[in-house]
Amino acid sequence: MDPIVSTDSLAAFCERAAQFEFITVDTEFLRETTYWPRLCLIQVATDEEAVLIDPLAPNIQLAPFFALLADPKVTKVFHAARQDIEIFVKLTGAVPHNIFDTQIAASVCGFGDSASYDSLVRSICKVELDKSSRFTDWSARPLSDKQLSYALADVTWLRDIYRELRQQVEATRRWDWVEDELATLRSIDTYVVRPELAWERLKMKLNRPRDLAALKVLAQWRERRAQETDQPRSRVLKDDVIAELAAQRPLTAEAFEKLRAVPRGFGRSSAAAEIMALLKDVEALPKSALPALPERYRGPSPKGAVGDLVRVLLKAVAEQHGVAARIIATSDEIDALVLDDEADVPALKGWRRKLFGDKALAIKHGRLGLAATRKGIIEFEVNQAEAAE
Repeated sequence: MDPIVSTDSLAAFCERAAQFEFITVDTEFLRETTYWPRLCLIQVATDEEAVLIDPLAPNIQLAPFFALLADPKVTKVFHAARQDIEIFVKLTGAVPHNIFDTQIAASVCGFGDSASYDSLVRSICKVELDKSSRFTDWSARPLSDKQLSYALADVTWLRDIYRELRQQVEATRRWDWVEDELATLRSIDTYVVRPELAWERLKMKLNRPRDLAALKVLAQWRERRAQETDQPRSRVLKDDVIAELAAQRPLTAEAFEKLRAVPRGFGRSSAAAEIMALLKDVEALPKSALPALPERYRGPSPKGAVGDLVRVLLKAVAEQHGVAARIIATSDEIDALVLDDEADVPALKGWRRKLFGDKALAIKHGRLGLAATRKGIIEFEVNQAEAAE
């Protein structure tokens, strides 16, 4: 099938697609050398047809398709939707209305925490996909017949997967599980990167408030520069370079040359001049203006006996409900709730709290016990008076 390359043809398809209850959607894009993903192909299917849309075709306008994405009457079905939606948010400024993610649905139906599309096609549709075209150059034209067939398969089998998973979600009454996960995908904050918060994604242990102040301004500078020049963050500055700059805070070109992580000669670049100006501002900050370091926890280790019991509970709950343990809580989340009853983690919110979080806190405070039986792990209430003796 030849891709749609004209606005009129696209508008005609979108008019037909708007009459259906749902459409399946996927994209092909490139991002290896850019900050923003470059959209190369859009795949869409209804119950009656599947089409390819070429966003790189001369003079094509994607407005009819964007209007379809915004139509609340039509469910837009994706698999692992986050990167696809990020592209549409960049192009339209809005998250598509009425979205459904089959990877999320699969996770609450016992297919694992990150089920791939081809694994679901294999499990549900009993078909083995040819994925050899996955990493081809989607910006090159013309696209090969093999590429076109591969791209179409990403939305045609998705129709059957959606129907099957929807039935399973309804049968298990886990719509609240799915809705909790979809809430993140529906929030535009998921896709809009604020440079002033870029430092939060850097997992760096810092011992001095001035180091943290430097890290914040450096991460913000890198994020803005990457966005403005459309380069990957690592091409602007690698994470290890930011860490060393935050700790050493060089203020001269000569000082740059003494740093191990910084490329030789970088200290005399225009980028280094901007960085030195930022670091001079950091050095000039009074102590009262420096950010506070996170408080260090000085209580029992979450890796101790209490954490072990909570992990046993997690495994038992996951087995009982037929889902991957990681869907319910991660190891870091268990550490957090052991340290803090009010930890801001998914395990203590929504359906996860009902299923696991409240029980985890009850174990932590001695109100719930676990016992091993031939049938597996069982829970029992602890008599507080006896426990105190």
